[in-house]
Amino acid sequence: MPQRLGRSSLAGQLAQLVLDTRSTVGWSQRELSERSGICQSTICRIETGRFGSLSVTNASTLLDTLGLTVRVTADAPFLIDRMRQREPAHSRCSGSVRRNLERDGWVVEQEVEIGTERVRGWIDVIAFHPGGKALLVIEIKTELHDIGATQRTMAWYEREAWSVARRCGWEPQVQGALLLVLKTRANDLRLRENRELIDQAFPTRATALSRWLGNADGSRLASRGLAMIDPLSRHRAWLHPTKLDGRRVEAPYADYADFMRRLEARRRR
Repeated sequence: MPQRLGRSSLAGQLAQLVLDTRSTVGWSQRELSERSGICQSTICRIETGRFGSLSVTNASTLLDTLGLTVRVTADAPFLIDRMRQREPAHSRCSGSVRRNLERDGWVVEQEVEIGTERVRGWIDVIAFHPGGKALLVIEIKTELHDIGATQRTMAWYEREAWSVARRCGWEPQVQGALLLVLKTRANDLRLRENRELIDQAFPTRATALSRWLGNADGSRLASRGLAMIDPLSRHRAWLHPTKLDGRRVEAPYADYADFMRRLEARRRR
């Protein structure tokens, strides 16, 4: 039996469009059938959402007969984050984070998919410390555009992280979350411009984070953390304070573009 489709589906919207336009023009189903060459029973099924198998040709013929031009817009907001994760600076940061965590005994997974077909995301880095039974969710930003959106994304990741842990066979007892930002002067400025929000949302900073990551003992991370990272640095201390934390030395890169120039120069050596 043909399935009756809801009006929120693409096919359901087509059914409503055909019905509304035919009624507005003032044609009966019979007249539309005569004009389009599509049998009246098929038009009836279309308008009531009982499509069965409607061919693209028939749909196109109906729309043309009614004088309709349809433009299809497909929204896939999750692809924006996915493309961001694939760009070189982000990949370099993610790889650096993984190496440093593994050195401290963490088991690490990168770009872990969460969500459903319509609401999908990828956690940049999720890690588990077997000794401390600690779960860690990390969001990496090479540029800061919308800090509020970052907060909301991280909250979602934190909720989904427990099911990810189960899929991985991990049994965490505590969870922490970090926002790691590429160490650029542009990002320092952006953080300073949003100081009040940053202080409220990410009160744990580099020194306390380094101590917690290096000595995971089952204690809970007090709050979300924020630190800067330089994936081209060879220093063992890999979590860097922001200017908000009193750091006096300027960041090594002016902005994202400057970092990319340095990265390309290093690759050419």
